[in-house]
Amino acid sequence: QVQLVESGGGLVQPGGSLRLSCAASGTSMSLYIMGWYRQAPGKQREMVAVIANGGSPDYAGSVKGRFTISRDNAKKMVYLQMNSLKPEDTAVYYCNAARWGNSAAWGQGTQVTVSS
Repeated sequence: QVQLVESGGGLVQPGGSLRLSCAASGTSMSLYIMGWYRQAPGKQREMVAVIANGGSPDYAGSVKGRFTISRDNAKKMVYLQMNSLKPEDTAVYYCNAARWGNSAAWGQGTQVTVSS
């Protein structure tokens, strides 16, 4: 099994940047598709970005060109670099590990608030 812990959230002004980190422990992270999801108040959780081991990342249309997902299997870390943040990016961001089409683990979430 894999366990995930996110960090790096906070309050940022519109147009600012944040980098979220996700630390994985347990089973080798290379076995999993790693992703970032977010959930805003009153809305369903949605995919932000995912990246397979050795694969190209995939992004939600609303963040493409502004966010970058990356992974370091040796360090067991997944990152989400978020630039040009907008108020609508405000949400709790969750790290996810998936395998064979099924979610294997979620982190506890980290709050990102974009506000002036």
